[in-house]
Amino acid sequence: MSFRMLCAFVLCLLLAGQALAASPDGGASRVVRVDPVARNGELYIDVDTDLVVSSELRNVAEKGVPLYFTADLSIVSERWWWFDKTLVDKQRTWRIAYNALTRQWRIGTSDLTLPEPSFDDAMSLVRHIRDWAVAKIAALDPGKEYKGRIRVRLDTSLLARPFQIDAFNSSAWSLSTPWKDFTFSVTTGIANPS
Repeated sequence: MSFRMLCAFVLCLLLAGQALAASPDGGASRVVRVDPVARNGELYIDVDTDLVVSSELRNVAEKGVPLYFTADLSIVSERWWWFDKTLVDKQRTWRIAYNALTRQWRIGTSDLTLPEPSFDDAMSLVRHIRDWAVAKIAALDPGKEYKGRIRVRLDTSLLARPFQIDAFNSSAWSLSTPWKDFTFSVTTGIANPS
């Protein structure tokens, strides 16, 4: 009888350890903060993430293989009489590459690339998204509550074909934050003159 209790106790400890390791505070990637900001007639999104990159991905990047990270954003307006109306469905992709000849990291979105001294500095631009213009304020109704969700992920579909096969077979290539839900409303912002 005591052997069963000892086995049950050990099993509980193992399960508790796995649950702790899988929690957001245990090293998993997650979206920490989402801040929608209305400025100059545009809606901007600022996002902070804890994106944990494995040593295997870091080693692959140091050998010159470009890594692509994509932020997926969706903003909807709820309707009681039909499906929710999708107002924003955008993506933003960053390319991080290392040039071994010049020993320089480069991060870019579309045609714009910036030099960075280290991999962590390049990842800082992915982990801290700033001033992402996603919608015109005129398209949003003042005082109405909108719901959004965002995630940041390693986009393996943009990798070269041999690496896509490796990404399919290895868990080190499945880097993604879970979807983070947020709500916000737009105010008119007209100051009272009195």
